Amino acid sequence: MKNVLYFACVLLLTGCGGPKVQSDDKGDTKDAPSNMVLIHGGDFTMGTDDMNSYSHERPAHAVKVKPFWIDVTEVTNREYEEFVKATGYITIAERKPTWEELSKQVPPGTPKPPDSVLVPGSLVFHPPSQPVMLNDYTQWWEWRQGVNWRHPDGPASTLEGRGEHPVVHIAYEDALAYAKWKGKRLPTEAEWEFAARGGEQSAEFDWEKEIKSQGQFVANTFQGSFPNRNLKEDGFEASAPVKSYPPNHYGLYDMIGNVWEWTSDWYDANYFQTLAKNAVAINPTGPVKSYDPQEPFATKRVTKGGSFLCASNYCVNYRPTARQATAIDSGQSHIGFRCVKDVE
Repeated sequence: MKNVLYFACVLLLTGCGGPKVQSDDKGDTKDAPSNMVLIHGGDFTMGTDDMNSYSHERPAHAVKVKPFWIDVTEVTNREYEEFVKATGYITIAERKPTWEELSKQVPPGTPKPPDSVLVPGSLVFHPPSQPVMLNDYTQWWEWRQGVNWRHPDGPASTLEGRGEHPVVHIAYEDALAYAKWKGKRLPTEAEWEFAARGGEQSAEFDWEKEIKSQGQFVANTFQGSFPNRNLKEDGFEASAPVKSYPPNHYGLYDMIGNVWEWTSDWYDANYFQTLAKNAVAINPTGPVKSYDPQEPFATKRVTKGGSFLCASNYCVNYRPTARQATAIDSGQSHIGFRCVKDVE
């Protein structure tokens, strides 16, 4: 999506059913690495056959995952800042883009934009002032120069008071670099979905039947009429500090809502259809390459979990089976990540 909006800006400037889980695991913290929980793994039904879901979530298929450690929370601004201070790492949103790299993500023959518009930046949610057609996301996403994880809303914004918020404007490469520094990795989609299920066999919205429980919201999503009318009934207009909502039964926070989370799987719109032909997929790691028919030249990975922008009238992705195709060079104001670690 970043590339579509980026080139739109260039032109302007230049004229839900639940899987069955078989596991007694309730999240083991014994001898756990800091801020991690042991997931013992097991068999479950990944995806869904619910016809109200998006087509790329279907069909449901049998999967088995091995044990793994997973972060209790999404990686926070404070944690990412520690990484940057220790390594001097510069995120993609902070680097000047090159036409050599951008040209790989767009149709052949796309003209090179002038160097003056090849500037560092990222995508920011910018709500319109009135209702708009929901088939054109350029109405609420804006490419802004100077936006990155340090300046999440614009060049003048800071991380003051946001240390425990999930880090955002993180591209796949940025998440991977942090994970390697911590001696961890990014989760496969199957691992992520198993952990998000929280041991529940039929819960549609993670650990609960509804997005509210006893009058309280259990995840950070969008209340109101997306994208222009956010009622903020859950107390937050955008991201929330991690642990602001109840954990699931594995003790994991914000597996649903808050920010989308990177997985290591390539995105292929037809991948689940191929998996369903097998009896059980053992520790699947995704397709061998990216394929999104909507943007066939973009290289994408799967992101999971939905975000604070998921609303009942649009993008109902606050479900464990929900998945999204995200360009690997994308930095956006609602995409973050958490890490996993192999059990030795």
